[in-house]
Amino acid sequence: MRVSPDQFERITQGLPQMGRDPASIRQRVEAMEAVLERVFVIPGINRPVGLDSIVGLVPVVGDIVTAAMGAWIVWEARNLGMSKFQLARMAANVGIDTLLGAVPIAGDLFDFLYRSNTKNLRIIKRHLDKHHPSTVTIEG
Repeated sequence: MRVSPDQFERITQGLPQMGRDPASIRQRVEAMEAVLERVFVIPGINRPVGLDSIVGLVPVVGDIVTAAMGAWIVWEARNLGMSKFQLARMAANVGIDTLLGAVPIAGDLFDFLYRSNTKNLRIIKRHLDKHHPSTVTIEG
């Protein structure tokens, strides 16, 4: 059963953060970045880590899963109409994270230190702040 764009819009209006508008996309991307990079805090050093570092400990499968989640952020950026240059930078961030994160042991340390999804969120926020100023949120 196919859903027309009008039907999709009516369905998503009733669901929080499911719209195609820039504000909804911003909320989804911010939530995904938080899950991937800052969901837990390591006691003692007070360093936030996320699923990117944790799932990345599982050889091959973990890196593929986190790469797919990072690629989803790039896909959402494409839906915002961001430039090809910005999308290429974001894809490069995910690619670097995936390739170097796949190296045993050293890659796990790299995942812990290199936050590609945070870098990509920063690129998206700059775009949204410039082109869709109504989506700006106050961070405290």
